[in-house]
Amino acid sequence: MRISSNTIFANNVNLLNQQGTQLAQTQLQIASGMQLTNASVDPVAYTQAMNVTQSIAVNTQQAASGTAALNSVSLEESNLQSVTNLLQNVRTTVISAGNASLNASDRTTMATALSNQLQQLMGLANSTDATGNYMFSGFQTQTVPFVSTSAGVSYFGDSGQTAMQVAGGRQIATSDSGADVFMRVPTGNGTFTTGAAPANTGSGTIDTGSLTTGVASPMDNYRISFGAQGTSYSVINTTTGTIGTAQNFVSGQAIDFGGLQVTIQGTPAAGDSFTVTPSTNQSMFTTISNLVTALNSPVVGSSLTNSLTAGLTNISNALDNVLTTQTNVGLRINEINSLQSTGTSNTLQLQQTLSTLQDTNVTAAASNLTMQQTILQAAQKSFTLVAHMSMFSYM
Repeated sequence: MRISSNTIFANNVNLLNQQGTQLAQTQLQIASGMQLTNASVDPVAYTQAMNVTQSIAVNTQQAASGTAALNSVSLEESNLQSVTNLLQNVRTTVISAGNASLNASDRTTMATALSNQLQQLMGLANSTDATGNYMFSGFQTQTVPFVSTSAGVSYFGDSGQTAMQVAGGRQIATSDSGADVFMRVPTGNGTFTTGAAPANTGSGTIDTGSLTTGVASPMDNYRISFGAQGTSYSVINTTTGTIGTAQNFVSGQAIDFGGLQVTIQGTPAAGDSFTVTPSTNQSMFTTISNLVTALNSPVVGSSLTNSLTAGLTNISNALDNVLTTQTNVGLRINEINSLQSTGTSNTLQLQQTLSTLQDTNVTAAASNLTMQQTILQAAQKSFTLVAHMSMFSYM
């Protein structure tokens, strides 16, 4: 086969160009620190690097969402702790108000203190987050949740919970409905509520009661009525109209009926009565407001004691309700922290993988650069020798 001078020149030029391109590529890898400067260097590794980069971007976005969620939930936890502290102060005030040595002026002062605490509670319930959204409005984050009306404090939010995506397939609630936290507080012992008739004239007081067995569902309404001299009583099922047999009354002795048990202390007067009704939900605002009314009332004695007992029970229920919400919030904070920690570890692993795929091995690249320079110089020198090979050189 005959090889022409044009073929020799063309082949050598192509080889020199290839060597120069490889040398330039190696120089770029060393200068940029990236061995995958474009897809043509290693298409498979380049695709893998793009996938890993996308995963890192997703992790980064989820980490940002997790941080935002953590800030929101932590702010709610702080707010709920303030509510807890306030309710504990209310409970302390109510306990102190039961002191028989207090006069009307003392009780009025305590009522004023409770009124101030009620306003503080309204402020906490209408708190906003860093973006100006109401914490306890559910999905209605731009709506003031609690408003004082002629009928008492009303709730204008909804029962929703805002949430954020903090990990793949995992959303965390970042708020709680104000209806659940402040409004839906069970009265009495959670099953039934005891109370004294406003017209009672004796010194009888009733406790919150407890369950025994066989409670009907739904529970019936009962009235405990005292007869002549207040020495006997009858339990009347006001739901069915059934009147129980009269029983002798002993102060402090348990009264059992319908799977329930209550205790009445003191000396009821003839015609006094006490009620036992199914527990309902009552807002903590109403509970405090009722206590203010009771302390401002001129009527004292057993009437005040019964009102304070009922109020104290409902304040304790409100505290339990808030503490339950706080527990749930704490669990969310722990989960977010755990997910954040896992996300950070995953991101570090992905970054290491990405570094392996695309970062330049400087030692190997420098060695390649030296070798490529030597090859290129040898090719250039050999080309000059080949270029002068001609018959005309010998003529």
